[in-house]
Amino acid sequence: MERQLFDADHDAFRESVRAFCEKEIVPHHDSWEEAGIVPRELWTAAGDAGLLGFMMPEEYGGGGARDFRFNTVLIEELTRVRASGVGFTIHTDINSAYLLDYATPEQKARWLPAFCTGETISAIAMTEPGAGSDLQGIQTTARRDGDHYVLNGQKTFISNGILADLVIVVAKTDPAAAAQGISLIVVERGMPGFERGRNLDKIGLKAQDTAELFFDDVRVPVGNLLGEEGKGFIYLMEKLPQERLTIAVVAAAACENMLDDTLRYVKDRKAFGRPIGSFQNSRFVLAELATETQIARVFVDRCIQELNAGTLTVAEAAMAKWWTTELQKKVVDRCLQLHGGYGFMTEYPIAKAYLDTRIQTIYGGTTEIMKEIIGRTMGV
Repeated sequence: MERQLFDADHDAFRESVRAFCEKEIVPHHDSWEEAGIVPRELWTAAGDAGLLGFMMPEEYGGGGARDFRFNTVLIEELTRVRASGVGFTIHTDINSAYLLDYATPEQKARWLPAFCTGETISAIAMTEPGAGSDLQGIQTTARRDGDHYVLNGQKTFISNGILADLVIVVAKTDPAAAAQGISLIVVERGMPGFERGRNLDKIGLKAQDTAELFFDDVRVPVGNLLGEEGKGFIYLMEKLPQERLTIAVVAAAACENMLDDTLRYVKDRKAFGRPIGSFQNSRFVLAELATETQIARVFVDRCIQELNAGTLTVAEAAMAKWWTTELQKKVVDRCLQLHGGYGFMTEYPIAKAYLDTRIQTIYGGTTEIMKEIIGRTMGV
């Protein structure tokens, strides 16, 4: 089914992203997975290629194209080359939205130029050792002291945490006010008391640096408050649908890629004198996966249109997130089964996909939380 989502500008951008991936990522990604991190030079190269600031205003060095279809192209091309360890989408799909909508003109002038060039790498710190999906349960505090906030607490599972120069930290500025006491504080590299823990050892996404962050009496200027004090929880609720759609875009693209890889494999691999794809069981499995993958593609593309129009609802984003990521788990499991013993070998792409897939139903809100959100909107 031909997609109707993109126009000539998106197609041209895709060619640029694809060329960048083939030159700058594909030859090196295996070594980055061994190292557990990508080099900063990759970020500046991406900035030079216009891949990091296309949504930012031109006055700050961006492309002035706030259109999630460009984000989608970047996500799909990174997924196509299995660049699961490249943290661009944290920067372009998640943090860009907070900075565009809540930063002051002074903050934008200060942060966005280097954001676009890749000289400044960004992260967002929500999760804590004792608070994941329940953001109201965070314990990190930011106490006002004159012209500064004094930040104390700990965050974990922070993508880009080792490399990040700019971290949007979710903290309680009024612990007694529950959700109304949460604010977003931007912490910059080098602030005294801001420390990074170890680069966490994960089962997948091996090249993605994921860190623990510690804040011990970090004095953050009041000028680094993002938006208004006490409105952080509202801002998070406004932007989480875009984050969840980003995860759904990854899932849909991953399903297509895994299915294509498996089709090539089952057409070449022979058993009992004929390709294993010619057996009825294989055909039925592939037919089921192809159908569900197509359903995912159509729904995700529709959600992208709704996001661009400003009409994507919290419930629709939750639907896209949980259903496509659960489908991704199903597709990778059945495709690995069709690979037989070779699917268990890490030299085969499906084995890497199996490990990288598992986090998809967890971060950005678990499947169970997504269903809870949807159920509440139904009045039950």
